[in-house]
Order: sequence, then structure tokens, then C-alpha cells
Amino acid sequence: MRKGQIRAIAICIFRKGDSILVAEGFDEVKRDHYYRPIGGGIEYGETSSKAIKREVLEEIGANINNLNYLGTLENIFTYNGDLGHEVVFVYDAEFVEKSFYEKPSFFGHEDNGATFKLLWKPISDFSKNKLSLVPEGLFNLL
Repeated sequence: MRKGQIRAIAICIFRKGDSILVAEGFDEVKRDHYYRPIGGGIEYGETSSKAIKREVLEEIGANINNLNYLGTLENIFTYNGDLGHEVVFVYDAEFVEKSFYEKPSFFGHEDNGATFKLLWKPISDFSKNKLSLVPEGLFNLL
């Protein structure tokens, strides 16, 4: 992400019972864990729905269907001491390959080769700010 630019991203909620699939992140400056649904940047000339399908396929090798638009959030945040600004298109969908629902956790891969852990977390873990779900305002869309 380049400084001083607004980034358009798409993220996707996957549900299993009362849980959602989230990636666990850590802010080195705040010394704080946070959780975010899978997704990533929208490329020039690409719709947000195409972007989320591509991102899920690239990051975890999964095809998705029943894509449903939930809303858009504007996210201004600080991460590792740097200011970030995103416009976030939020979807929910289902995995075509049902085995993803059976794994308690698994790993995904960023474009830069970095690995991240995905896990199913009860939605209630994010109420009353017990755990931090980002972007801000996402919990209200659920």
C-alpha cells in the first residue's frame, strides 16, 4: 500500500454455524491482535465481486459461489504506526469445496509470499470488543 492513497479492497465473510472465517493479524506498534476476513485489493478494471473471487482463489486455492453483497465501509486506520485509508466492499459467500468448513484452521498466502493463519471464530467473540474485528463497522454488517 502506498502512502497517501485510498485503497479499494473486497473482503468476504464465510459462515459456519455461529462462526466466521478470519485471518489473525498482529500490529507490532500497538502490540495487539486483530482479526479480518479474507480478501484484498481490487485491480484497475476489475469489479469488487471478481476481485474477491480472485483473491480467495489466489490466497487459499478455493472457489466460491453464492456471492452476496453486504455493504461498503470506509476504513481509516493506523497499522504498525502508518495511516491507512480503504474503501471496503463486503460480501458473504460459500466455499464450493466443503472441506474448508471441516478444518478448524488453515493457512493462506499473500502475493508477497507471506503466510497467514485463518481460523473459525464465534461471532460473539467480537461483541463488546472482546476481540478486535476489522475493518471498524464490520461487526454491525454481520
